[in-house]
Amino acid sequence: MKWSLLLAILFFFQTNWAQSEAFEELKSLEILDQIYENLDLYFVDEIQHGKLSKIAIDAMLNELDPYTVYYHEANIEDYKLMTTGQYGGVGALIGTINGFAYITDPYEGNPAQKAGLKAGDKILTIDKRDMQGKSMEAVSDAMKGPKGTAVNIEIERQGTRLSFNVTRDEIKIPDVPYAGMLKDKIGYIALSSFTQTASEEIKKNLLELQGKGMEGLILDLRGNGGGLLIEAVKIVNFFVPKGQVVVSTKGRAKQENMVYTTLSDPLAEKLPLVVLVDEGSASASEIVAGSLQDLDRAVVIGATSYGKGLVQRTFDLKYGSKIKLTIAKYYTPSGRCVQRLEYYDNVNENHSKEIPDSLLQKFKTKNGREVIDGRGIEPDVKIEDSLFSDITRALLTQNKIFLYANDYVAKNETLSSPESYVFTEKDMKDFIGFLEKSNFMYESTSEKYMSKLKAELEQKNQFAKVEPAFLELQKKLKIPFQDFILAHTEEIGNLMENEIIGRYYYQKGKNIHAFRKDPVTKSAIDLLQNLEQYKKTLNIK
Repeated sequence: MKWSLLLAILFFFQTNWAQSEAFEELKSLEILDQIYENLDLYFVDEIQHGKLSKIAIDAMLNELDPYTVYYHEANIEDYKLMTTGQYGGVGALIGTINGFAYITDPYEGNPAQKAGLKAGDKILTIDKRDMQGKSMEAVSDAMKGPKGTAVNIEIERQGTRLSFNVTRDEIKIPDVPYAGMLKDKIGYIALSSFTQTASEEIKKNLLELQGKGMEGLILDLRGNGGGLLIEAVKIVNFFVPKGQVVVSTKGRAKQENMVYTTLSDPLAEKLPLVVLVDEGSASASEIVAGSLQDLDRAVVIGATSYGKGLVQRTFDLKYGSKIKLTIAKYYTPSGRCVQRLEYYDNVNENHSKEIPDSLLQKFKTKNGREVIDGRGIEPDVKIEDSLFSDITRALLTQNKIFLYANDYVAKNETLSSPESYVFTEKDMKDFIGFLEKSNFMYESTSEKYMSKLKAELEQKNQFAKVEPAFLELQKKLKIPFQDFILAHTEEIGNLMENEIIGRYYYQKGKNIHAFRKDPVTKSAIDLLQNLEQYKKTLNIK
């Protein structure tokens, strides 16, 4: 834009609306333009235009909310993964331990698993590039690429260096990682995301389970961070009549004020239904759970959900890039918005604060049950996740369960079925031996307190006076970590079973194992087996 024309426009706005938003907008754009021009002309080094603009855009959007995101053309695979669950790559999850990335979960039937890569493999190089010290994002990006292209991955497995040539494919992360009959004609469907195929996957599995005589269904939305709103509406439609309001949206732009209703006849209008949620259930998951709760169509069991009541829309930009903007809040049939945090507060300059209890409102479900807004979806039957013991948290933090599973698999070619496998007392003793050799560090609560007390005494120059008594007490409080392991064998054994089963039977095996021990699923089964209690919970007369 020519400077004379820009100044003329600015003069016009400044004369007529000196304090208006229009003037402030043009003023800001002019300053940005001038800054960029001066950087380009005079900065001591050559400007990396693409990098600089992305940093500036990301920083600006950061001031709004975590869901307003710019997708540079180089990162368009991330957008594709979000909306379709698909990306070009090898099909494996990774994690980092001591500066190295490890394969943690190869997807069954995908290139990494077919090529021979296994959970527990330490990634050394990708296409001859050293991966030590690289971030998970960098390692993941190196493995991604167009379908049909090859990537060489060098790994270390039990001290042996191995090389794998893997041909990338179009990877589709399953919307439904597991579905099946549990017991007493109770069906189960886990939904991991709301991509473009989510409702079709639910429909397919729902019909299959109905064909097997299902008389009650558990829909598991735990850990499901959401996705496409319209897919949530379609899934609710499977269980409620045509013409029912599922969700409405309200935004600053009038065109974003919309009401979404069911458009088809339901597939399972009378089927007893339980929805499972937890702190990781967000957005579209909360639309499904909240709508079915408001309509008294399902009992919600688990822990309070995340509390994301915001709606995003993606807009195409030039040069293949995109921007995802928060354009509205959504409201369930009772009229509540579950949004827990307010991200943009011009008065206090606090971009993330919880809505105060004094501003929460009460709403009524179809049958007159009380629900509130501003706190996510509060379950009808609340079952909080049990907290791990200190010793278990130490094992997880130091990745000892994951690393021991590597040794276990190396010694055992096969494993009994996920339904029957048990981590035995003998196995636990072997695990303790593994910890003794692997520099496992554990400090009990009392030992932490003593260390803190010693530091305070030393700071005040008082430790020398009490040192003999202190050391004697410290010695008495010193308990071998082995004793703590044996005191929590059930908790540790459950985690160990899940990790080891995953090495042989992948995600499907982990899901099957979880049913044996999961208190939330057990509660759902018990409720579906007691229809009187089910109706009472929903206030059905």
